[in-house]
Amino acid sequence: MTMVSTTHLVLIPSYNTGAALRPTVSAARAQWAPVWVVVDGSDDGSEQEILRMAQEDAQLRVIVLERNQGKGAAVLAGVQEAIRLGYTHVLTMDSDGQHPAEKIPEFMAASMLDANALVLGVPVFDASAPALRVRGRKVSNWWANLETLWQGIGDSLYGFRVYPAHLLRDVMVGSRWMRHFDFDPEAAVRLCWHGARPVNIQAPVKYLRPDEGGVSHFNYLRDNVLLTGMHLRLFAGFILRLPLLVWRKCF
Repeated sequence: MTMVSTTHLVLIPSYNTGAALRPTVSAARAQWAPVWVVVDGSDDGSEQEILRMAQEDAQLRVIVLERNQGKGAAVLAGVQEAIRLGYTHVLTMDSDGQHPAEKIPEFMAASMLDANALVLGVPVFDASAPALRVRGRKVSNWWANLETLWQGIGDSLYGFRVYPAHLLRDVMVGSRWMRHFDFDPEAAVRLCWHGARPVNIQAPVKYLRPDEGGVSHFNYLRDNVLLTGMHLRLFAGFILRLPLLVWRKCF
């Protein structure tokens, strides 16, 4: 049964997702309402079918950005509109079918138990997961936990998670970063700095092949350089915040 909420919504940023977008949105709508899709300047026409779906579904909304700005920017656009309409929390999920829509109610329930929780998906990989990606994320996870003094970030890169909307908005508006591939890990660290409590829930992740409709915009060199620069910034911020983090840890 589809659950309906006036406080929590599903937010799906999408950029040139192709044929994977419709089944992803349909799976999310089967579990939850409302569902919003933020089309981040796509030029592959993938938004057209979703726009048609939204005409027949009052619980599906499509926000179209004129130009591609990055995942974080698309999430921020959706979060700002959600806050304007009175929503308090957003669950973000990728538009390419990697994230498990059937887990949406469980993640939302965990968020509703604690309004200050940052509900983080911890990926359970199958044989389809590229070994290089699986090993590489361990480095980012180690840094994210160091930068938060081991507050308990189960996974810093998995984008299937529930954010307190006002806290995410405030953190992002106050930063010129967090607009591209660096969004997920930096959001996790900065929300922990600002008092969000991480709650970790395991969730499967699928890496679809191109013939299965899989789409990836990950660039190994570019995005790893971006992540390295991000962790250098965050480590500097960690040093400045260390006394406060130690105080929180102790008391």
